[in-house]
Amino acid sequence: MKNLIEVLVKALVDEQDQVEVSEVSGDNSTTYEVHVAPGDLGKVIGKDGKIANALRTVTKAAAMKSGKKVYVDIVS
Repeated sequence: MKNLIEVLVKALVDEQDQVEVSEVSGDNSTTYEVHVAPGDLGKVIGKDGKIANALRTVTKAAAMKSGKKVYVDIVS
């Protein structure tokens, strides 16, 4: 899952070497924190948050097999 998020985000940003995805596991859920360069933050969030919501939708669909809840937080 971490690799999927990293590939999708790197396709969106200019500074690909600044992309970092960290995984925080909870009881029944996993939160992925996506760190990007401050200049690329708008590209990952998108207009009205549409790109961020699409990224969350894709990760939730990919996590359906495991039955865990997945959250994606975007941090600059």
